[in-house]
Amino acid sequence: MTVIQAEYHQHHRDVTGGWLRPAVFGVMDGLVSNGALIAGVAGGGGDTRTIVLTGLAGLVAGACSMATGEYTSVASQSELTRAEIARERRELAIRPAEEQAELAAVYRARGLDPELADQVAEQLSRDPAHALQVHVREELGVDPDDLPSPLVAAGSSFAAFALGAFVPVLPFLIGLGSLTVALVLTAVALFAAGAAVAKLTAVSLWFGGLRQLGLAAFAAAVTYGIGHLIGASLS
Repeated sequence: MTVIQAEYHQHHRDVTGGWLRPAVFGVMDGLVSNGALIAGVAGGGGDTRTIVLTGLAGLVAGACSMATGEYTSVASQSELTRAEIARERRELAIRPAEEQAELAAVYRARGLDPELADQVAEQLSRDPAHALQVHVREELGVDPDDLPSPLVAAGSSFAAFALGAFVPVLPFLIGLGSLTVALVLTAVALFAAGAAVAKLTAVSLWFGGLRQLGLAAFAAAVTYGIGHLIGASLS
């Protein structure tokens, strides 16, 4: 008799967002926005002192803006989710039979035989606390015990943006007051960040790095050109 071995599956990486999206977005945004900002000021004829002041102001303002936006977004989403969880809890208390039938319908839609779907829904509905978790996961697509923290999201976004935004300013702070040096350092950081993300997402390192570098170069070129035109018109 042939014995069929169960196929072994490794744990998959989190593909729903998690920490990767805000961290990558924050670092990339800091690198691109502050690098382009410094390029625009330099293109307009700004001296080293002006560039440093602008770069640091852009770092602080951008990091605060990112943190505020992320906090508001996550807090609002969590508040909405908690309101829906409370609504589901009330419905389970008032109409348990209807909620059990609704859960059975979900499993039938996923391919279970009607009788089996009814049995699964009945068994899962025996414990009210467990039933609430199942309904929330099935209907809302979230884990009621693992909602994101607005403070953690805000702090992570602030730190990530500040880290990225600091790179274009660094050469001017250590006495290398050259836009070329700042742009080269920023380009290296952008390529490295893009390559790191590509490694996590199984995309070619060169593709990930060059894609991010190309997008950032376009932003810096446009900002530099606009700064140069405005600087020339004001002189």
